[in-house]
Amino acid sequence: MRKLTRRDFSKGLARAGLAAAASRARVLGSNDRVRLSFIGLGNRGDQVLDAFLTRPDAEVVAISDLHQPYLDFASRKIGTSPKQFKDYRRVLEMKEVDAVVVATPDHWHALQMIEACRAGKDVYVEKPLSLCVTEGRRMVEAAGKHRRVVQVGVMRRSSPWAKEAAEFIRSGGLGEVAAVRAFHIGNEWPNGIGRPRDEQPPEGFDWNAWLGPAPWVPYNKNRTFYRFRWFYDYSGGQVTNFGVHYIDMIQWALGWDAPLAVAAMGSKLAVRDNREIPDTLEVLWTYPNGTLVTFSQFDANGARAAARQGQIEFRGTKGTLNVDWNGYEVIPEEVTEDEIPAQSPLARAAEKSYGKDRKALIQPRSGKGPDSTALHARNFLDCVRSREKCNCDIETGHRSTSATLIANIAHKTRSYLEWNREAERFIGNPGADKHLRYDYRPPFEFPAA
Repeated sequence: MRKLTRRDFSKGLARAGLAAAASRARVLGSNDRVRLSFIGLGNRGDQVLDAFLTRPDAEVVAISDLHQPYLDFASRKIGTSPKQFKDYRRVLEMKEVDAVVVATPDHWHALQMIEACRAGKDVYVEKPLSLCVTEGRRMVEAAGKHRRVVQVGVMRRSSPWAKEAAEFIRSGGLGEVAAVRAFHIGNEWPNGIGRPRDEQPPEGFDWNAWLGPAPWVPYNKNRTFYRFRWFYDYSGGQVTNFGVHYIDMIQWALGWDAPLAVAAMGSKLAVRDNREIPDTLEVLWTYPNGTLVTFSQFDANGARAAARQGQIEFRGTKGTLNVDWNGYEVIPEEVTEDEIPAQSPLARAAEKSYGKDRKALIQPRSGKGPDSTALHARNFLDCVRSREKCNCDIETGHRSTSATLIANIAHKTRSYLEWNREAERFIGNPGADKHLRYDYRPPFEFPAA
């Protein structure tokens, strides 16, 4: 009997997808449960599972993970004995599955999402969407080609307060927004994630399967589970991990989906561990309306002071809007009653220093709300039924992820890079273009739609 290859499997998925799409020609009714399978159940996968388990119209029928303790923990939480698989491809073969949740490390997202689309499954895929820009574009193409509903896990898009804040800024509520600053600050000094030695993988852990399309390297526990985010073979670091949340909110509020240019500087300055990503990084993007956007990552200082500072700061001519995980606050700019534009900055400063009556240019306002992951799950289930576009559809998720991915390219190439939104290429820099995709490790093949 001839051995089944990955290419054979992909062709089989495509045929199965056509059959599944035909069998689901009916539209799910309001009383029908959406039958889900989860691929990846560690950390964020577990959190997203919690969000879907709050929804009575969602039924988790299958789960997949390389780590047996995660499978067992999830099964107990689900409580209905879902089918368990180490090989994610087995869940894609199941006719009983309507939709798949992909919450694996970033370097697996493209393959698993595209294969799910080919198999006729709708997909909820965690952020950051992809490891490189070309992967993301292929994911967009796959969703369109196979007519799949896709939600990218940038959950603020389903938050009422975030929508309110974005619409307020976009409608001119802050006046002209000249600068936006975003922050990811913590203190991992001095030892960070440590410097464990390479070793043999634990018994029962398939290191080769975990690496997948990534280059072969010896097993090191820092390259697994959440710590994989500190290594470029599997993640874009914190500029893509947290930065995609920030950039998505910023682009939403500004009304743009791509920057004009990007530059970045930073290095590993203070933390003594075996990470590859910087512990200190500053990124600058420019947008079509002239707004300057910065992302500041400091992993070795300032955590206590930063606890009193929001994640994103929109600075407008009429006020500032600060954003954190749970809400926003508008702080108005103030002027004296008789200030007029003709006055010099020096005169205005002098008048203010003498305590004249002050007048706010806009009214203070704020909005609050809980973690929106459950709302994001709700929106996905609704769209699986209606076939409408999700709050963070695949194109939106790709554009927001791309802005963070090209920041890493600017840092790696030590370049100021101008970005062509339509071509998704850099202007006049073929060397930087080479970083827009990477070669998969055989037998894996870079995905086509």
